[in-house]
This record gives sequence, structure tokens and C-alpha cells, in this order.
Amino acid sequence: MTSLAKLPKTHGNGFFEVRMESIGGLGANVAGKIFAEAGVLGMGFNGVTFSSYGAEKKGTAVKTFARFCDPRQEIRIAAPVEYPHLLVIFHDRLLQTGKAVTHGVTHDTTVVVNSRHPLDQVREQVGLCGGGLGVVDAIGIAVEEKSRPNTVLLGAMTRASGFMDPEAVRKAIAGTLGHKYPKMLEGNLRAFDRGYREMQLEEYACSIKHPKEPPPRFVSPLGYENAPIGGAVVNPGNTILRDLTPSRTGYIPQFFPEDCINDGHCEYTCPDFCFTWESGVDRKGKKGMVNKGIDYRYCKGCLRCVEACPTTALRTVIEDEEYVREHTVPLLGREE
Repeated sequence: MTSLAKLPKTHGNGFFEVRMESIGGLGANVAGKIFAEAGVLGMGFNGVTFSSYGAEKKGTAVKTFARFCDPRQEIRIAAPVEYPHLLVIFHDRLLQTGKAVTHGVTHDTTVVVNSRHPLDQVREQVGLCGGGLGVVDAIGIAVEEKSRPNTVLLGAMTRASGFMDPEAVRKAIAGTLGHKYPKMLEGNLRAFDRGYREMQLEEYACSIKHPKEPPPRFVSPLGYENAPIGGAVVNPGNTILRDLTPSRTGYIPQFFPEDCINDGHCEYTCPDFCFTWESGVDRKGKKGMVNKGIDYRYCKGCLRCVEACPTTALRTVIEDEEYVREHTVPLLGREE
């Protein structure tokens, strides 16, 4: 165990608090466990971590929380972190979902964002007036190192925290991945080091005193007295509103229509029905349903379609934002 560092800041209750906003599949839950283990077992703080996510997991919203305090202080709170000192956004597309992702940001908050865009652009997206902002291309680094984005972001978080010992975090990563995925350990440690080094980090001063806005709390109109029998879905078809782009980890299926035989294997195996089909004429001149391409809004990058395709009509490629924007074929004719 390393000598106990000092927490750079705490709330009135004595906690340094962390919130991670993510999508299932990017590894926020594991990142929270590693980060907390490094702080508790590696540095001697008292700490706790927990996550909130639905049964669907990959492609759905995930929130991970962590708290640290002096080892002489007990932690008797398990409520979500509403005003984080460190906010980590695992994909910049989450910033398009509304203020719920960035709620609770104050001048005492450092925000870390996984993005390929420059600091100024990300700052505008976050709506950050004063405080810290770090930007790192976690997915790009993860692709190059054959790792996961969460270890890159762990490196960025460690640096942005202002107190976490990078060696303690590296040791926690090794303990978590070393036994279960030994072949992936070196790549993930390199990804951690690059996230620590390559993050662009700036502090912004603001002379305006902003009022502390109360955090939004969703209150369901349904409860135990009026819930529909059998748990019936009262708003069917709502998945059309869900953009799964943030759940991709750097790879997408690329469609080559000249090689497609319209056999439908991709459609059968796709868990999110990403493919757009229309009545038409195939290469042999027969009338039938023809595959027109992929609606990438609903593609979470599982690549099952590539595995199922009997030809080379679907191939795995590194994701490119411009390509995705130009080649998305909207389902039901719904445009962005």
C-alpha cells in the first residue's frame, strides 16, 4: 500500500465523489471497481463504488459512482452522486441526450470526455463555464492497442483526479485482468498509460457565480397502484428513439451491396434490426426484398452480422464518423 495521499477537495460530508456516464458495453462498471480498488487497497482511503443499469445491459444507459474519504471516516451513504468532483463521459454522443448527463457540474468539477473532437468544441457541448475539462480519444487508442476504452479512460481519470496514484491503478488493472484475460493485460496497460499521457486537460476560470441547480429526478407516473397487469409495455415501439452509437467500441460492419445475395442471415442474427430492406429486383432479376444497407443509429457494433454473412457483403472495419454519416440508410424513412 502506498502512503495515503490527500484528497484535493471534498463536499461538506467529507467525500470526493465520482460519476461515470456510459452505455453498456464500454466497461464503466469494471472501471469503477478498478478505480475504487486502487483508492482503497492501493492507497488506504475508505471508498465505495456501485452502478445503476438495466437488464438489457449492452446499449443501454449505465451510471457508475465512486466515493472516497479519510480512512477514519465511515461511509454510510449509498445514494447516487449528484454533484461530482470528477465526471467521466464514456462517449461524446451521450452529450446529445440532454442535460441529465452533465447535471451537477460546478466550478469544482473536472469533466473527462471520450471524444475525437478538440477541447473548445467539447467544452461547448458540455456547456462548461468554469472548472476542468479533459478530452481523450479513448476508442481510437483502444483500437490501436487492442484493448477496451475503459482502461484508456482509467488513465485519464487517474490524472484528472489530482490524487490517484497511477501505479496503484495499474496494479488494480493487473489484478482484475491478469488472471482472467492474461493475453489482454499488456495492451490494456499500454492503453492506460496512453490515456494518462495523451489526455488534453485544461482549467477554465469563470467570474460568474452560478446558482447550484437541483438535479433532475425522474418520477414515473406508474406505481404499485396503477401499473398495468403483467408489466405490459405502455409505449410500444419506443426503441426507435434509441441511438446505440455510443455503445460501439471502434468497429462497425461495412456493407458491400455488390456482394450481397439477400439471403437475410444478417437480418436474422441482428439483435437490433439495423438493416433496411425494400421491395426490388435482385442481381438475378428476381423480385423480392433487397438489402439496402445499415441504419447505424441502431447498430451497437456487435458484428454478429459479419460472422453470419456467407459472402463478403459485410466486413469489419474501423469506425469513421464521416462514413457512418454518409452511408446510414434510415429505417422507415426517418431522417436525422
